[in-house]
Amino acid sequence: MRYHAGHLDTEILLSLYAKMLKPRMIEEKMLVLLRQGKISKWFSGIGQEAISVGVTSALKDDEYILPMHRNLGVFTTRNVPLKRLFAQWQGKPGGFTNGRDRSFHFGTQEYKIVGMISHLGPQLGVADGIALADMLRRKKRVTAVFTGEGATSEGDFHEALNVASVWSLPVLFCIENNGYGLSTPTNEQYNCEHLADRARGYGMESRIIDGNNILEVYTKVNELCKSLRKRPRPVLLEFKTFRMRGHEEASGTKYVPRALMQKWAAKDPLENYVEFLRKENILTEENEAAIKKEIIHEIDENLALAFEEPPTQFGETKELGDVYKDFIYQEVAPLKEIQNIRFVDAVSDGLRESMRQHNELIIMGQDIAEYGGVFKVTEGFVKEFGRSRVRNTPICESIIVSAAMGLSINGMKSVVEMQFADFVSSGFNPIVNYLAKVHYRWGQAADVVLRMPCGGGVGAGPFHSQTNEAWFTKTPGLKVVYPAFPADAKGLLTTAINDPNPVMFFEHKGLYRSVYGDVPKGYYTLPLGKANLLRQGGQITIVSYGAGVHWALETLDKHPEIQADLIDLRTLQPLDSEAIFSSVKKTGKLIILQEDTLFGGIASDISAMVTENCFEYLDGPIKRVGSLETPVPFAKSLEENYLPKKRFEAALLQLVGY
Repeated sequence: MRYHAGHLDTEILLSLYAKMLKPRMIEEKMLVLLRQGKISKWFSGIGQEAISVGVTSALKDDEYILPMHRNLGVFTTRNVPLKRLFAQWQGKPGGFTNGRDRSFHFGTQEYKIVGMISHLGPQLGVADGIALADMLRRKKRVTAVFTGEGATSEGDFHEALNVASVWSLPVLFCIENNGYGLSTPTNEQYNCEHLADRARGYGMESRIIDGNNILEVYTKVNELCKSLRKRPRPVLLEFKTFRMRGHEEASGTKYVPRALMQKWAAKDPLENYVEFLRKENILTEENEAAIKKEIIHEIDENLALAFEEPPTQFGETKELGDVYKDFIYQEVAPLKEIQNIRFVDAVSDGLRESMRQHNELIIMGQDIAEYGGVFKVTEGFVKEFGRSRVRNTPICESIIVSAAMGLSINGMKSVVEMQFADFVSSGFNPIVNYLAKVHYRWGQAADVVLRMPCGGGVGAGPFHSQTNEAWFTKTPGLKVVYPAFPADAKGLLTTAINDPNPVMFFEHKGLYRSVYGDVPKGYYTLPLGKANLLRQGGQITIVSYGAGVHWALETLDKHPEIQADLIDLRTLQPLDSEAIFSSVKKTGKLIILQEDTLFGGIASDISAMVTENCFEYLDGPIKRVGSLETPVPFAKSLEENYLPKKRFEAALLQLVGY
């Protein structure tokens, strides 16, 4: 292996040696502890230390780096305290996740490290978002994100490269091409000679770097970082290396040809670099012994501290309390001056007022800039706020949601518009596995609102008509808002944007231009988790939300003899269960109306909750009414009978007469 020190001084050369030696020695110790059952799992990076150490050394301390599970050298090079790392791997409270996640599945703002999740792809989009925030603030910083050659087959990889290229984001996409994705060799994973060649299709630069040569890694990445700080743009780096141990230790390496292992063992990045330093008389026996002694002492001392730490204790209140970041609602009372506007105008008004309120709020979505979105919610926004804050995106929901997460990590709020709620399925993974879990895992807020134009009744067919709130009410960590009236839509949207937690904000497009209401001018807020009692009566309780509220009102107007409490939930998570319980205790009967198909919907949970908490007050069976158990049909006659409006009237009359 050829090393070219160039203009690097002795101090840097020795520093790179010590930085590579440290993770190697920690790993060797961890493998012993794994065999002793003192840690549960280990993903080894032995033989790949030059990449982690070289890249991290080339970055500044205030530049974010997003490693994978074989990048221990990132953490040690950033001088993350070993006691905390050891505690993390043992599930102790002194780690970074309080025992809630393992290995490197965590982040730390203190050290500007954002760890991966097992669904690898979103990591790349998070880097895009972090870099976007830096670019918008004119901070000349680079973001580096790691992935393996296997994960380059995921769609998120391609989406992330495309977005970074289109937006000229200063991201180093670092592929550790280590020969195998678990047991699948590279020749079964892709059919191009070099993964770096893929950059051409996205108009990006790329480099192929010897990932086992610490000087090549450090000097080339350092040179690139200096260039990207001056002229922001993404670069794809393919580091050629090899995984000398199993995907994780239980996997073994029996599937790897022995000759291949021997070939790469001869390219060991640490052993070869030590030989080079000795030949150049840079590393003496005394220096080598002193460095090793210091690292051994640091490992042993911090291991002892981690072992002495008591196990993580379960506390139900704390566990539940950490799912969401604390949010102290601040009421902003509405002005007395009102205007009678459509639902869609109220949404637009709330978004516009929030953009004025939060100077760093970013809106992202397909066709939302000059075109104003397919429903014209953001029409005129570019003129007032500029294209840097109102951003058209490529058609790549998954990576845009991930980028929103990256913006939040870097301290910026964002609103992402799903062109139709149906399309959120393409961004489902980062929503339910990243945004929803990140605060519980390591205390990071996901300050993101996803606007979801939803619902049927407009003849839009199976792919533009779903109301899919139940996908998200089931997921701890998400908040779900679903207003039925213009004034609520505006006030709840402003609050959702203030809330540092991820909010799914459903907007029924059938209400956009059909429902008018008196809406206060200016900026105001409404609390999440508070239902609205629209009608009062002692015969029966009706619970609904969204378009269902209007169907219920029409039905009650048609039957003035029915005296009902009509509750508009407004938010589904948090749910105002007390308002429901209080009404049911008064009326003794409950019917729940949802537009979603019946099985597995919010109506089922409300029914179960009332049965558990108000059974002795019930004077009849709880009724649930929802749409037919089919996809949403297109033809008017089919859709009218698919939707539950007619069935609701029959069920209501039946329950009232029970």
